[in-house]
Amino acid sequence: MDFRTLGNSGASVTSLCLGTMTFGDESDESVSHAMLDRYVEAGGNFVDTADVYSTGVSEEIIGRWLKARPSDVTDRVVLATKGRFPMDDTPNGVGLSARHLSQAVDASLRRLGVEAIDLYQLHAFDPHTPIDETLRTLDGFIRAGKIRYYGLSNFTGWQLTKLVHRAAALNIPAPVTLQPQYNLLVRQIEWEVVPAAQDAGLGLLPWSPLGGGWLTGKYKRDQQPTGATRLGENPQRGMEAYDRRQNEQTWSVIDAVQRIAEGRGVSMAEVALSWLTNRPGVTASIIGARTVEQLQSNLASAELVLTPEETAELDAVSAPAISDYPYGELGVAQQGRKLVGGR
Repeated sequence: MDFRTLGNSGASVTSLCLGTMTFGDESDESVSHAMLDRYVEAGGNFVDTADVYSTGVSEEIIGRWLKARPSDVTDRVVLATKGRFPMDDTPNGVGLSARHLSQAVDASLRRLGVEAIDLYQLHAFDPHTPIDETLRTLDGFIRAGKIRYYGLSNFTGWQLTKLVHRAAALNIPAPVTLQPQYNLLVRQIEWEVVPAAQDAGLGLLPWSPLGGGWLTGKYKRDQQPTGATRLGENPQRGMEAYDRRQNEQTWSVIDAVQRIAEGRGVSMAEVALSWLTNRPGVTASIIGARTVEQLQSNLASAELVLTPEETAELDAVSAPAISDYPYGELGVAQQGRKLVGGR
């Protein structure tokens, strides 16, 4: 793994970040600790979690791992977590208000057993809380030494831009990263979100880089998933639900990934991760796994460099359908010097 700066900060992180959403749910504590051990042994230094992962259990598992390992190992870890979603059903137990975030960050610090969180991320936009309130709260966390940097997750382009501009107006540090869903099956963020993040100097931390397992080749055309996989246990689970995601373009992308993987003698996961990790603006891909074996396959992607021809093939087959305006041919032409159609 190579090192990259954490967005527009001076901190350095590895190009593969260990995501821990499975900790305490799909992976028990012993397996979770084994994955953390394997990740740092491979040279990784960036761990991402959230308070809502297993309702706080993921953070607790990481906290116990940090406590049990020698400081020369744990001091190298750049730790990221998130707050925004409800941990209980109280009226103020959700959102980006000063009240909720203050409680959330203190609870995360306790569960993780650390004095400061390196990267504290707003897990999603909150239309009910003034941005100024959220920004002043985050600035207070930085001044108090509770967090070192902050980032965003699941923000759209306009939401990101509005927050960045308000931070500048308030003379408050800007966010350093954006964590969006991004993979060979989800590229629509390249139309607006990625340019907005790059314009603001934010590094991208893509989640679901393997499309919820789709890009590993585990799911087949016209065959409902079964067995001990996420969709095998629940075919209609979330954004990666089988009926929601299976279409001709999905199968074309999977076929292309498989052809390249077989030609290179590597796994499909390695191909999909290598493509994503080297996209413009990406700081680190967030890799998640249920087992150490799955993690090892993902880590191997750091050694794979796709050829320009392989990258071009994946770019072409995964390009999302786009209308003429505003992101297609006519919209792009209007951004040039010549008028199109007299408008």
